[in-house]
Amino acid sequence: MQATEKIDIKSLTYEELESFVVNTLGEPKFRAKQLYEWMHVHLASDFEEMSNIPKKLKEKLISNCDYVSLKQIDRQISQIDGTRKYLFELGDGQMVESVWMSYKHGNSVCISSQVGCKMGCRFCASTLDGWLRNLTASEMLDQIYRISRDTGERVSNLVVMGTGEPLDNYDNLIRFIRLLSDERGLNISQRNITVSTCGLVPKIKQLAEEDLAITLAISLHASNQDKRLSLMPIAKSYDIHEVVDATRYYFDKTGRRITFEYSLVAGVNDSDEDAQELGMLIGDINCHVNLIPVNPIKERDYTAPSTDRAYAFQKKIEKYIKNVTIRREMGRDIDGACGQLRKRHSDAKKGESNEEFCID
Repeated sequence: MQATEKIDIKSLTYEELESFVVNTLGEPKFRAKQLYEWMHVHLASDFEEMSNIPKKLKEKLISNCDYVSLKQIDRQISQIDGTRKYLFELGDGQMVESVWMSYKHGNSVCISSQVGCKMGCRFCASTLDGWLRNLTASEMLDQIYRISRDTGERVSNLVVMGTGEPLDNYDNLIRFIRLLSDERGLNISQRNITVSTCGLVPKIKQLAEEDLAITLAISLHASNQDKRLSLMPIAKSYDIHEVVDATRYYFDKTGRRITFEYSLVAGVNDSDEDAQELGMLIGDINCHVNLIPVNPIKERDYTAPSTDRAYAFQKKIEKYIKNVTIRREMGRDIDGACGQLRKRHSDAKKGESNEEFCID
């Protein structure tokens, strides 16, 4: 390691932090416990907030460490249901979105895993400006930490379903999950963590071997290979049957029920025939199907089906699969769709008009 390279201290596991404190900083082991609690329990914004850390140790930490603390650039609060949409600035000036949603069963946060996305799904605003970089474990964690401090409430559920393909940032994702669920930190149950993927088959199988209790959500969005290919370029690499087979493997290894996400696009994948074909494709899997009326974006012609059509699709699927829901729309009066708030700010910097940008 070069002398000028600083440690991303918030991404260190407890054991790694102990080793760093003792072997690199020359401090007693108990300081690691204090630091860990300040970062992952008290959610400190910087080293200066750590009141029981000596000044000399703080100086060492500042010299040797990067302390990730995201800057809130924008926050929209829904007047309908209180949903909060955040735009955070990272240390290099890039921006990511996160969403806070309050339910009867607890508070849920949806975070981003990458700056931009390279998957190219046709109906998604997150991919329009391409992929820039992966987020570190600390940058994923701090989306939750900043939101927790802003709301003053505990987060009990977490979905990695914002901008980016989580399994394309695999190592940082696994580190993030283990830190988030560590009983010495925020201690969010792995059973309350959902990771969404568009279907990176080798990574799904690798995830099945991690001995985690998280929920795997598959962005399927089509009932056959041809339609999936028209909506999701990833289908060029992994056939829809390969993806579905990988979910069977995941269930066999983990015993965790699979969630299939299906964006309903009017006139594209919302017919009774699509519903029947989807039911036959995944009907033998212990799963939940989450139907999502698509969020329109100005760069695409896709629109959501009528409420009646969505319910008809649901009824048809229920002949094959017991657990089928239509996702409750949260934050309809704000930039609710993934990638919209970030893109609006990005376009504003470029001097582009956003008057036509649709919000669902």
